[in-house]
Amino acid sequence: MNRIIPIFSTVLLCTTALQAQEMLDSVEMEQVVVTGTRTPKLLSSAPVLTKVITASDLQKTDATNLRDLLQQVIPGVEFSYAMNQQVHFNFSGFGGQSMLVLIDGERLAGETMDDVDFTRIGMENVERIEIIKGAASALYGSNANGGVINIITKERAKKFGLNLNSRIARHKEWRNGAVLQFASGKFTNLLTLSRNTIDNYNVKNANQPITRVISTIYGDDVTSVKEQFTFTPISKLILTGRAGYFIRQVERTPGTKERYRDFSGGVRAQWQIAENDYIEGAYAFDQYDKSDYQAITRLDIRGYSNVQNSFRVLYNKMLVGDDLLSIGADFLHDYLFNNRLNGSTKIQDSFDAFAQYDMNLGQQWELVGALRYDYFSDGRSSRITPKLSTRYSPRRNLNIRLGYGMGFRSPTLKEKYYNFDMSGIWIVEGNPSLKPEVSHNFNISAEYTRNPYNLTVCAYYNRVDDKIAAGAPYFATPSDRLPRLPYINLAGYSALGAEATAQARWKCGLSARISYAFTHEQLPKNKQGAQVNNQYIPARKHSIVVHTDWDKNLNKNLGLCIALDGRILSAVDNKEYVDYYDVSKGLVSVHYPPYTLWKFSVAARIRKFAKLTAAVDNVLNYKPSYYYLNCPLTDGANFMLGLSLDVDQLFK
Repeated sequence: MNRIIPIFSTVLLCTTALQAQEMLDSVEMEQVVVTGTRTPKLLSSAPVLTKVITASDLQKTDATNLRDLLQQVIPGVEFSYAMNQQVHFNFSGFGGQSMLVLIDGERLAGETMDDVDFTRIGMENVERIEIIKGAASALYGSNANGGVINIITKERAKKFGLNLNSRIARHKEWRNGAVLQFASGKFTNLLTLSRNTIDNYNVKNANQPITRVISTIYGDDVTSVKEQFTFTPISKLILTGRAGYFIRQVERTPGTKERYRDFSGGVRAQWQIAENDYIEGAYAFDQYDKSDYQAITRLDIRGYSNVQNSFRVLYNKMLVGDDLLSIGADFLHDYLFNNRLNGSTKIQDSFDAFAQYDMNLGQQWELVGALRYDYFSDGRSSRITPKLSTRYSPRRNLNIRLGYGMGFRSPTLKEKYYNFDMSGIWIVEGNPSLKPEVSHNFNISAEYTRNPYNLTVCAYYNRVDDKIAAGAPYFATPSDRLPRLPYINLAGYSALGAEATAQARWKCGLSARISYAFTHEQLPKNKQGAQVNNQYIPARKHSIVVHTDWDKNLNKNLGLCIALDGRILSAVDNKEYVDYYDVSKGLVSVHYPPYTLWKFSVAARIRKFAKLTAAVDNVLNYKPSYYYLNCPLTDGANFMLGLSLDVDQLFK
């Protein structure tokens, strides 16, 4: 596609190309991606290797939220657990605090154990998910030193559409949802409602565990409402508005419910101001609260609130020779109330400006360079980060990509000012003198496509200086009742790895994909050069994700999709405290054995209005011997039954 076409038109033309390609039984589908360069690009010509989870992938996984999806589809992904089963994300050696999660390019407020609340990111209105591995701070700033996960929501709407869906499973799990959409003239509207519930349940451990185990797995009650509308007053201007409400309730203590709420909203304008000029502006609001609801007194006591107001502008200019210049800026006002902070309330303003130049060097070469400046009011710190990527296509169906990116993660207000008695274990202590983490990412990849096969291999090396982590517990004075656990900067940390994916889609309706990831972490050291314990469970070195399905329309009234998904993870060892409440007992090496989980599903499409799904998750009935903090929280096979109805198609 000739890139001299204005970007606004390019999006429309690429969408048409995508619809046409989806009719082919081939893995060579041309999709539009935006995350790697912050501008629309065809996936096949993007200079940054981008993993895309498509709408078709989402339907076949039948995932409830982002956590369910990622661990089923992406190798190198694992979720471990910390205090009270709070979730921690590990992606190829980078934790959740270093993987920036976006929704339509916007940041999310709030965190728990350094991670976003993955349950608030449901899959009901998601069009696709784009994943960039490696430093992307030159385009997205802090927290993108390990990569970016961008959830792209649906925008297109039917003239009228109503979908109702429900799924039941073990432990009284019940998922219900509704999607209402309509379009009239210049207006479109998309309303999504969901409610997911699951009870607490107990698990059984073998005798004589060597460290802390989980005996009760906590369920939750999640309700979400999302509203999105678009208005196109003229052909070259699109206005989008959105609003959302989310609440999750967890009962870990009888009579008291932990409540996690989110209020979000925003507006965005996309305007083609001239044939080769395109501008986008956006405002976003996000407020994430935590509170304890006491049933007897009916008091809802809020102990945490993170409010973010952000403004963003992006300008793109097509130049002679199909080159593209992008200039952008962001402003973020960050308010944090936390009764565990010194002073309880902290405020920080941050500002950034960036520029990117996308240069075509003939038919085979493309080079993209970006530079960004960030400023943070707390501590008056600033940062400059560069990124350079290139794509070489020696032949039509082969792409070779090389890249270097510098990433950084500014210390959070919590890491600077925390002062919290963690359940009588230790006093978590903030450090106002923390330096930003700085990462250097080098990557190389090759992608080969020959209908109906596709093979992608990549390798990377990440070096992180001044990594922010919890240090070793210590007693400040002989009279201290509890040890202190400070946040510190570590001298260095590195991770190297490789990934390979082979996939195919045949005309008979059969498709298959297998992905392998290798991750090796060099454990961090303190400033004195001594090796320190990993703050979280380290990455497993080897992981494999497998998917195969047969999807066919048997006749005009019946279609069938039979799918098998599996993941295989190698063993890992980790040093952990024998007793968190008495650190004087020292450390013990905990062995987490390898494991594999498989899911089998059958989905029947009945005419155009109904889909009936039956699935068995954990087909092999795997149960850990000990429910330590880095094992899958499953107590055996789980049968699921779901029904989806497109009400608007009933009478067609």
